Amino acid sequence: MATYVVLCNLTDQGARTMHDLPSRLENARATFREHGAELKQIFFAMGMYDYVVIADAPDDETLARVSMAVSSQGNVRTASFRVFTEEELLKLVEALG
Repeated sequence: MATYVVLCNLTDQGARTMHDLPSRLENARATFREHGAELKQIFFAMGMYDYVVIADAPDDETLARVSMAVSSQGNVRTASFRVFTEEELLKLVEALG
């Protein structure tokens, strides 16, 4: 599986309904699972983003579907990108020759 970082910002709705956060987090985990992905870690962040999520998914399309499904609930907006582990990076460099 590929690893992704998902940067999240609360919407106005998400900020107003923070008391629902425990159930929203469980719902997010379930949404990832339903689409064949895994929410590995979630961090509350200070600064430009409210949450940083580390997730695994089989491909970009799966992660895109998960991001759309989570965002469509109206509590967060997401921006995602693929990241490579140190081991994956070394294999990429090795292939350079």
